Amino acid sequence: MTASLLIKLYVAEAQLFSFENYPLYSGNDLGLSYSGAQSVFRIWAPTAEKAELRIYAEGTGGIPLEVVEMQEAEHGTWIARLKKDLRGKFYVFRVLINGKWSDEVPDPYVRAVGVNGKRGMVVNLRDTDPPGWKQDRGPVLRHPTDAVIYELHVRDASIAANSGIRQKGKFVGLTERGTKNSAGLSTGLDHLRELGITHVHLLPSFDFHSIDETRPNSQYNWGYDPLNYNVPEGSYATNPYDGRVRIREFKQLVQAFHRSGLGVILDVVYNHTALTDKSNFNQLVPGYYYRQDPRGGFSNASACGNETASERAMMRKFMIESMRYWVQEYHVDGFRVDLMGIHDIETMNLISRELRRIRPGILIYGEGWTAGASPLPDSVRALKKNAHRLNRIAVFSDEIRDGIKGHVFTPGEKGFASGKPGTEESVKFGIVAAVRHPQVNYSRVNYSSEAYAAQPHHTVIYADCHDNHVLWDKLNLSAREAPVEHRREMHKLALSVVLASQGIAFLHAGTEFLRSKKGVENSFESPDSINAIDWDLKSRNREVMKYVRALVNMRRTHPGFRMRTAEQITRNLHFLENVPAGMIAYTINGEAVGDSWKKILVIFNGSGEDQQVTLPRGHYRSFVLNNEVSANVLTGRLRVKRYSCAILYRQ
Repeated sequence: MTASLLIKLYVAEAQLFSFENYPLYSGNDLGLSYSGAQSVFRIWAPTAEKAELRIYAEGTGGIPLEVVEMQEAEHGTWIARLKKDLRGKFYVFRVLINGKWSDEVPDPYVRAVGVNGKRGMVVNLRDTDPPGWKQDRGPVLRHPTDAVIYELHVRDASIAANSGIRQKGKFVGLTERGTKNSAGLSTGLDHLRELGITHVHLLPSFDFHSIDETRPNSQYNWGYDPLNYNVPEGSYATNPYDGRVRIREFKQLVQAFHRSGLGVILDVVYNHTALTDKSNFNQLVPGYYYRQDPRGGFSNASACGNETASERAMMRKFMIESMRYWVQEYHVDGFRVDLMGIHDIETMNLISRELRRIRPGILIYGEGWTAGASPLPDSVRALKKNAHRLNRIAVFSDEIRDGIKGHVFTPGEKGFASGKPGTEESVKFGIVAAVRHPQVNYSRVNYSSEAYAAQPHHTVIYADCHDNHVLWDKLNLSAREAPVEHRREMHKLALSVVLASQGIAFLHAGTEFLRSKKGVENSFESPDSINAIDWDLKSRNREVMKYVRALVNMRRTHPGFRMRTAEQITRNLHFLENVPAGMIAYTINGEAVGDSWKKILVIFNGSGEDQQVTLPRGHYRSFVLNNEVSANVLTGRLRVKRYSCAILYRQ
């Protein structure tokens, strides 16, 4: 009796057979293998009694052109070979388990789909390559801490009338050059080039469930509800019905960014699927791809109805092969892993190792937490406390985020930049990129009682992102009693901390000109009127934009702000003692890391009062003084205004 038949008997009779005993398929041909002469379809469905392939003329509606009985093959797979050119046709699978046929679904590996991702599409991927695609290359970073990342939602970037972008809400809208706001200032891709960041982090751009692609302007979503992982989202394409169009247009976006010297990072959501019982994973292999709670139901560390089981061999295989596919086929330069704390450390390290074989400088970072309890032990999961065990994978520091602006789930709470006392150690924890430093008092750090990063490339430093209130709205809520001009200085101070800290710097789109979402905390399904980037804010807050651009350029120019090892940080970054309450000041030995600024002095005044600081011996030149770019020669005592930053140096 074969192992496959044993599984079927166990599942049919008792549903007690361990997932760990399912046969594993190691081949690299799951899904569709296309050539003009034939199309070969292979799915992994070890508990199926029968499997069918159904061919359609369209991506939705109609009756099958052909129904093909698939043949049982090795290691739990089923295969169908059609010796003809099926290009342009659509396909689905269904399997018989326990005497009941599943729904029609594409397989998890599907790479092209019709409208709303209901059916796979047979395409020749080479037909989707834009001219010059073979020569396309992304920027190469010498070290992860050289990155300055900018988080952007595709639709937000262009949908406003004042974006000046013609293809609003589309991938190709972000390829347009020469776009202007109402005052003639650059928007879109030109703005990203002007700001000087290194990488654009795109919120989920794979095929997600919540948008009806036949009516893409009738609803909005961030996209954290995965449907088909290996396919670009159709609502961002000019034609969602033809699977080739979304593929080509996403490649055009990547190519345009690369030609502008910008890397592309994908926000990926392998921790859960939008559908559970009805997902393509679960229809083909019930239960296997998901963790179960003690009662036998789906566990839910994602707070979205399920959590995937990265530790199971075929889910691990899928994650590795899916991310590899995005690197090889779409030339992406990195991944932000949503709720990475749900995934196991071994899988994440295998992903890092595999992707670095293809692209040695790839960026990988994620959320080192979950949204709920998981049955997988904390000790084996990619939580931030285990960051030191991750292979060149970074985690977000919520310590510095909330230290800067206050607890994200408490809108009225202030942080260091808005004058809250006692937050200094949490900010210092982030300034040194969560590595061990003798001058950080860990007993006073908000969320971590010890360092968790082995190296600065383990830590992403940020003040805000798409989640919760954007920085400007948070300051308006927590410091509403302060005049608007004070809140503007608080905002500049917050971003100064981010861009003058060690680790990997991260900015949310529009924060450089005080983007607002009108007080909405989590705008994941709010309308464009809330989410669209108002490009005229760039004109109204031009001075803030220029300031942030100068800090980005400073960071990219001076290696003192992006040291590469924990040892360099502990040796060369020294916090000044006995500074007034509400202040943080530190020196950086730039000479030791090859910086033209031989000694750097950074001062943050988060208090509501102007403060006097005695400068270390010698003459300093200012780069920033009181939140303004300046070039003064200073010595002796320095007056630092409330809610402001000073960055001084000696050459």
